Amino acid sequence: MAGELTYTPRERKFVMWSAILGYAFDFYNLIVVAFLLVPIQKSLNVTLTQTGIIVGMTLASSVVGGVLFGWLGDRIGRKNALLWTLLLLAIGSMLSAAAWDFASLLTFRIITGIGVGGEWGAGMVLLNEVWDNRKRGLGSAIVQAMSSVGTAMAAIAATVTLTYFDQDTAWRVALGVGGLPLLLMLFVRSKMPESRLWQEFKRRQDAGELPPEKLAQSTPLIEIFKGVSVRYVVVGVIITGGYIIAYQCISIFMPTLILRDLGGNLPALRAITLWFAAISAVGMIGAGYLSDAWGRRRAIICCTLVGVVGLIAIHSASATTFPGDYMTWGLFWAYLLWGFGQGSIGQFGPWLAELYPVEMRSTATSTIFNLGRLVGSMAPYIVPVLAASLGSLRDAMMLGIVGAVISLLLTFFLPETVGRTFAVVEDKERTATAG
Repeated sequence: MAGELTYTPRERKFVMWSAILGYAFDFYNLIVVAFLLVPIQKSLNVTLTQTGIIVGMTLASSVVGGVLFGWLGDRIGRKNALLWTLLLLAIGSMLSAAAWDFASLLTFRIITGIGVGGEWGAGMVLLNEVWDNRKRGLGSAIVQAMSSVGTAMAAIAATVTLTYFDQDTAWRVALGVGGLPLLLMLFVRSKMPESRLWQEFKRRQDAGELPPEKLAQSTPLIEIFKGVSVRYVVVGVIITGGYIIAYQCISIFMPTLILRDLGGNLPALRAITLWFAAISAVGMIGAGYLSDAWGRRRAIICCTLVGVVGLIAIHSASATTFPGDYMTWGLFWAYLLWGFGQGSIGQFGPWLAELYPVEMRSTATSTIFNLGRLVGSMAPYIVPVLAASLGSLRDAMMLGIVGAVISLLLTFFLPETVGRTFAVVEDKERTATAG
């Protein structure tokens, strides 16, 4: 049986490249709108409040998509769930490019958001079930690092289209780009193997060959809230939520801080953003190596501590206005240090996947991560309120320290799992590392 559950190097490469391309465009579609809000407002005659609703509903629908496709990953298979979320993402992106008013754009971005949310959970679980258990941390980190590539692609696409097209055409082309490459990926995804662990579990389930306690289980959406699993859900949501609060406190408000408060300019901001994306990717991949060598908890703790030092450095350096050359600006280097410490995000996938048995792994991993994103989405609303109260955006952004510390402390409440091997039938209550 063990031989039947293995994969060829070619099959693993298909899964990895599919995950890499999927997550890069996944993040592109989530981020690119932020660079296009002004031309969208003018073209469709929508208000600032309405653009906020569009962005907010895209994020909210991504949470719905994450839970839905996580569950579908356990019901119909990881590969099939990925194909459906990919199709929604492509359709939503291209329809968004053809939007004619606020209501149409909102509807199409909700469709896109559902696809965005579903991509991470089912894809990350398939990768971790296919990949070498000794290198899951690195594999997941490489895929997660594609968020930096997606961010860079969004910045470049927005800049190029706004330079060479009129504003109405520019935002439509930029949104449309997010859909076309994904259609080509349907071919790549069609070549991917399905998770053989999941296939064998379903075969045994249909044949009635599972232990009685497994046959008696209800839907994974209920099972993940039973026994020790519920503790993993609560702790996992707080860990990921704390991280995302810290991340959004800085990433969302750094452009405003640089341009509005510190006298920076758009060329400098674009350059800083691209440098940040590159350094973040390096930090994520480094965290993957560290995770496989030292364990998930230690890797996340190391990354978080670097991030906290970076946060403190950002606060200190943002007391100085833009000097004209971003390379001589302390804030630039502090921002890169903080970016290097964002490697934790790449290790949530393998750690959460290793906590659960195959029949609920996709549901649990995707639900926890996306509920954490929902918790973290509070930051964009809290920071402006704090800024008004404190009279300083740079002070309000330090709410990120609270999120980072909470994330760090809660890592001690999950068992270490590095090196764990997966089996078709596993005890849900298992908490000890296999490494």
